[in-house]
Parts: sequence; structure tokens; C-alpha cells
Amino acid sequence: MIEPTLALRTAIRSKLIDNPAVASLVNPANIRTGSTRPGDNMPCIVMANGTTTLHGHDYTSQRAAWVYLDLHVWTQDQGADAAHEIAFAVQSALSKHLQVACGYCDSFKITRAVFPRDPDPAFGHGVLSVEALVRWIV
Repeated sequence: MIEPTLALRTAIRSKLIDNPAVASLVNPANIRTGSTRPGDNMPCIVMANGTTTLHGHDYTSQRAAWVYLDLHVWTQDQGADAAHEIAFAVQSALSKHLQVACGYCDSFKITRAVFPRDPDPAFGHGVLSVEALVRWIV
């Protein structure tokens, strides 16, 4: 098993690039991890660094962790509604079960969607906050 945050980001990215609705709105090469403010490649979905809360292990050598992650949707020169449209496509794509590498995603949900106004009106920005319970065997 890879580190839970990396496993979740990989699973989310795979789900998004394989989804036709998301791929029609965002070039799969622009679905990535990194800093929250992108460069010139927009629209994009940027998965920021996450937080992992480890929950130890049990007698069967299972490990569990809650993973919290923000997905930032960025658009430029597409109007304010474009970020909303992409965020909705992401929400729909992630509504099915996620499979993480070498482990299990026992719970996954999008807990929050916000659309902060960027100081530059050319940019659209949305943030989807997700949480997942990831479990693996050592």
C-alpha cells in the first residue's frame, strides 16, 4: 500500500480521467496534484496536499486512516459558471465506489463545495472537499 493520501489522489485522478463528462471539460493532462493556483493550463483540477489521520492497527495487521483532501477547479476566461459545471461533473464522477491501490476505500464523500471569488475576474475557482476512510493490510 502506498501512503493513504497518495493512494486516494491516484484513485480520484483515475476516476476523473476515465469519466467522459469530466474529460470533455478538462484535458486529462490538467488533472493533477500540485499548488492550488495553476499556471497557464486551464481549465484544470488540482488536488492539493491532503491530511491523513492514522487510526493504528488491529490484530489482523489492518491499518486504517481518514484522508482529507481538497480538489481545486480552475477556469480562465470561461465565465463564472464554468467552474460550477466542472465541479458538478467531478461530483457525479466520484459518486461511485473508489478503488485504492493495494487497499480499500470503505467510505468516501464530498463534504463541501465552495466557489470563492478570485481577485482577478477572469478566473473561476471552485473547491471540493473530500474525506475517505482508507484501509489496508500490512
